[in-house]
Amino acid sequence: MRNESAVEVGSPGPKWAKVLDHESCIGCHACTTACKSENEVPLSVTRTYVKYVDVGTFPQVRRAFQVTRCNQCEEAPCAVACPTAAMYKRDDGIVDFDKDACIGCKACIAACPYDAIFINPEDGAAEKCNFCAHRIDMGLEPACVVVCPTEAIVVGDMLDPESRVSQLIHRNPVAVRRPEKETRPKVFYRGADQSTLDPLAARRPDGGLFLWSEQKQGGHHVVSGHPDGGTSSAAALLSYDVPHTAPWDWRVSLYTLTKGVAAGVYLLAALLVVTGKLPSDHLLWRWAAPLVATVFLALTGVLLLWDLEHPERFYKIFTRPQWKSWLVRGAFIITGYGAVLGLHLVVGESARQWLTAAGIPLAAMTAIYTAYLFAQAKARDLWQSPLLPPQLLVHALMAGSAALLAVDFFQGGEYQSLLAWLLGASCLLHLGLLLGEATLPHVTAHARLAAHEMIRGRFKSFFWAGVVLVAAAVAAPWIGVAAAPLALVGLFAAEHAFVQAGQAVPLS
Repeated sequence: MRNESAVEVGSPGPKWAKVLDHESCIGCHACTTACKSENEVPLSVTRTYVKYVDVGTFPQVRRAFQVTRCNQCEEAPCAVACPTAAMYKRDDGIVDFDKDACIGCKACIAACPYDAIFINPEDGAAEKCNFCAHRIDMGLEPACVVVCPTEAIVVGDMLDPESRVSQLIHRNPVAVRRPEKETRPKVFYRGADQSTLDPLAARRPDGGLFLWSEQKQGGHHVVSGHPDGGTSSAAALLSYDVPHTAPWDWRVSLYTLTKGVAAGVYLLAALLVVTGKLPSDHLLWRWAAPLVATVFLALTGVLLLWDLEHPERFYKIFTRPQWKSWLVRGAFIITGYGAVLGLHLVVGESARQWLTAAGIPLAAMTAIYTAYLFAQAKARDLWQSPLLPPQLLVHALMAGSAALLAVDFFQGGEYQSLLAWLLGASCLLHLGLLLGEATLPHVTAHARLAAHEMIRGRFKSFFWAGVVLVAAAVAAPWIGVAAAPLALVGLFAAEHAFVQAGQAVPLS
């Protein structure tokens, strides 16, 4: 192999790219085996594998392959989402990872539009294909290139017009996966069938089986193929694929609720004080609201730490923050909000008035920053709605009014009528937004499938339970404090359906 990292002084460095020539690929899985051996990839996970799709109808059938791996994006969403820069792009274009910096938050997995990243079950760190960067740095080819019997995998400097990669890219029709995500992949497919490149184009086989494996569609697993038979104009049957695990489970769904209560209970109480509806020396504002907010903010922190594969490394978010990540921004927002809550409990009334000026925007940002965190998950089309920030603000006001209604009930019920009306109104607004998700058209096929999974598919029981419970809580002015648990449980059910359905669409 020509050492393309040895460039003349003053010239631009190499920009590594890869061509996967599916006119030559025979689907032998030698690349998968070599990758596992070279990089010590454990069983149950893969950095690269070959997907099989059978195209046509008997007897006119052919098998199409897709070598599936990290796409080495020029605009890598995993690097943007990673809070500690454990995922990063090198100067030569290779997207690499630092296992020692990884906290196991799985934000990179949620952000990747290609399902290329996984958590190593042995060390709990995120990893993926990194071009065999250790071999590249020694002037060697990646392991998959060395073993490919038909030379279907070609790597080289795409900026060098004499390199084979550059010539293949510029002189042949090539394709990239999911160009609409604007990640500018540097892995190019030559001669690949569209039924393999589009994860929704082929239908899944009946019986829950693949050629050599089980489909693992239930639980937290996702496989390629469209559950309704696919979108391809030609008959396409997915005959082999590797299941992927959705990154965020019920703990993230519950975190959206606890964070909503923590933000909403203080925000609503502060707004009532500012508008003169609640005296500034009342127990609801002096003690109840900040204490409830503090408890639920602590629960939020526990859930966030519990969801990490390496909770002992959480401090790295503060010691080596990657500021483009909304996990980092959210951590600092929550920390600032927590400081306001702590000060609220110890300072005098005049100081609390000044503190409220910082507390209101921090509470609002605590409520809505998750919308921007979800938006960084470019793979999840359902989460890209510009209405998500106001939706999360409504969620917080709804959760806050429910919590205040319950607290006020045990303090004598002085403000039951006002809080019940606020809860009923926020539930009604939330219900309108929730049903709007069920009726408004979704632009992309991925968003439509995610909405289908939420409303009519795997998570419909949570979604409709949320609708029914919140609809019942709209009657808060008449049923009083009984509406509080209905609203909170209904809010969790709906948010769980939204979070999980967004991850239920295949990406590879």
